[in-house]
Amino acid sequence: MGDPIEEWFAAAGPREAELRRVDALVREAAPGLDRQLVPVGAGSMLGYGLMPYRPRSARETTQWPLVSLAAQKRHLSLYVCAVVDGTYLPEARAERLGRVSCGKSCVRFTSLDRVDAGELAALVRDAAAATADGTNGYFAT
Repeated sequence: MGDPIEEWFAAAGPREAELRRVDALVREAAPGLDRQLVPVGAGSMLGYGLMPYRPRSARETTQWPLVSLAAQKRHLSLYVCAVVDGTYLPEARAERLGRVSCGKSCVRFTSLDRVDAGELAALVRDAAAATADGTNGYFAT
């Protein structure tokens, strides 16, 4: 059996190269975050930096990645689960990220070429720093 992460990349078919580019950006921006596959529904995403998390609907705290990467049908999604001073970082920085669509904690794009890579790297770096110093309010539910 091979490396599950390598198999995940290979299973992405034509999106493999783009996923690898985003993975390299995340790993360079936050080298201290561990990387592993995280099950989601019937599939999985690539997660970085597990942290304690408890959704409002849950009784117990679980582990959830600070950053995760997924290939969707028409785009890539980079989830950055960071809330600083009551504001979701991806949503707050949406205008600076380039040609992307943002939700509260999700940055969606078709190609890294359409994203301001420096701003995306800063977003990941700042999310990791906020988590390390205890100011990330995402998991404090």
